[in-house]
Amino acid sequence: MFVSNILRTKGTDIHSTVPDATADDVVQDLVKYNVGSLIVLEQDEDGESQMVGIITERDMLRAQAAHRKPLEQLLVREVMSTEVLTTSLEDSLQDAMRLMTNHRIRHLPVMNHGQLLGIISIGDIIKAHHDELEMENHYMKSYIQGEGADVGTIL
Repeated sequence: MFVSNILRTKGTDIHSTVPDATADDVVQDLVKYNVGSLIVLEQDEDGESQMVGIITERDMLRAQAAHRKPLEQLLVREVMSTEVLTTSLEDSLQDAMRLMTNHRIRHLPVMNHGQLLGIISIGDIIKAHHDELEMENHYMKSYIQGEGADVGTIL
């Protein structure tokens, strides 16, 4: 299974914010959209939006612990992660899971030729992996019970 399969099932909605938004704005959006991260977008000279970072629930906790000031006084640019790891449509589920595990992250933007197409979470990967195992289990049970006896049989 590939990242493209997850996006096809989940959809390509991207929730975002801007560097000058406040941490309070981020918290409100995370709750409103029931997501764990927002992509930070900034417009370049041509008016095109470019990904400049990501801000996650974990970033918010670290910011609050480090700065100890009201969320309304913290700007996204002060607390966002700017070194964003990404995945592509052609990456396997295993590759995405390995990247997330090795870097201890839970959200991966999906890019294709420099264009942001969506975002997947560790929860999306676990769900896709679970669904894949369920399907394999179903086919294996069907085969064992004789419902697929002609599969692989030479006539």
